[in-house]
Amino acid sequence: MRVLVIGSGAREHALVLALSRDPAVVALACAPGNAGIAGAAETYGVDVGDPAAVAALAKEWNADLVVVGPEQPLVAGAADAVRAAGIPCFGPSAAAARIEGSKAFAKDVMQAAGVPTATSEVVDNPARLDAALTHFGPRWVVKDDGLAAGKGVVVTSDRDTARAHAMTLLDNGHPVLLESFLDGPEVSLFCLTDGSTVVPLLPAQDFKRVGDGDSGPNTGGMGAYSPLPWAPADLVDTIVSTCVQPVVDELARRGTPFTGLLYAGLALTSTGPQVIEFNCRFGDPETQAVLALLRTPLAGLFLAASTGSLASAGPLEWADGYAVTVVVAAEGYPGRPRTGDVVTGGEAEGVLHAGTRRREDGAVVSTGGRVLSVVGTGATLADARTDAYHRVAGVHLTGSHHRTDIALRAANGEIEVP
Repeated sequence: MRVLVIGSGAREHALVLALSRDPAVVALACAPGNAGIAGAAETYGVDVGDPAAVAALAKEWNADLVVVGPEQPLVAGAADAVRAAGIPCFGPSAAAARIEGSKAFAKDVMQAAGVPTATSEVVDNPARLDAALTHFGPRWVVKDDGLAAGKGVVVTSDRDTARAHAMTLLDNGHPVLLESFLDGPEVSLFCLTDGSTVVPLLPAQDFKRVGDGDSGPNTGGMGAYSPLPWAPADLVDTIVSTCVQPVVDELARRGTPFTGLLYAGLALTSTGPQVIEFNCRFGDPETQAVLALLRTPLAGLFLAASTGSLASAGPLEWADGYAVTVVVAAEGYPGRPRTGDVVTGGEAEGVLHAGTRRREDGAVVSTGGRVLSVVGTGATLADARTDAYHRVAGVHLTGSHHRTDIALRAANGEIEVP
């Protein structure tokens, strides 16, 4: 099988490495890729936001399967273009990808499907904002209704801060979604689906704030771990039956079946799991931890999801133990990151590349905010943490920063489900 992956982040590096372990894969390419991915797959330049260009590359390269990593090309219709070219694609149509592309659409689908989620209100003009803010609080959740790469959300107990963020979004022409705050630990659950059958992967938890102790602004994600030692034994089955399967069924009922990876982000509240958001693709950095433990060949699973045969895929096989991902970010992130600095130690095992490129002189340099994802594994969560941070110590990027407390509370047994 010839497999083409679309994207350039650490998520795609993790996908490429997992696909390379599948004996059915005879050729592997990634577009546009990065300096790390180039060591495991052919890389090609492509405008991921241009569905026609993605489909043209897939045809030119004679791909048997295309795997679209990021949300932007999916929302733009890359999977539709690839399928129209006669090539199986792991990723939802543009119509189904609206589950992430529009939070208002996602809320409508969840309401129709009876999925537990936070109460919400969409505000599309400043005149309605103050009245809407009064309906929420004393902790406000203010979101960009569209795609924001994980950084369009502000959660605050300060009304003025909530209002300021909402006004910034409105001034830029973006509708605002206000939500009630959901307390309790958060969970990410990735589910493969072919439009009817749902196959869950291991649950994970990510860390969105930039600093230790969940301090500072939201980011695209500073680390993650999987599985969850504190989770109830029936958690995954409960989430699939009450949250994921109903949404898959509702999208199919609407004539826009979802095929690919449906990602449920949830809070485990005192009344049970409630959905914070749905995404239309693998999450970053949770993917790096989850796929480190998967032993079932990945290309076969993706092809089954893409061709409506996931029900015959059989149970997934997982390695024992835990995996922890620590993101190494550039100076300035999540604001304007410093770029162009040399990265050393990036070729080590467990180091996945995100914002990197190889310079003409052969040096690997930083090109973005989240530069590397470093993955450690171990028999216990504490062992996996130790392994991850040992690997982090082996890489160097001037001015870089990372959180030192990824999975720490879980390893210490400090997380409880209400």
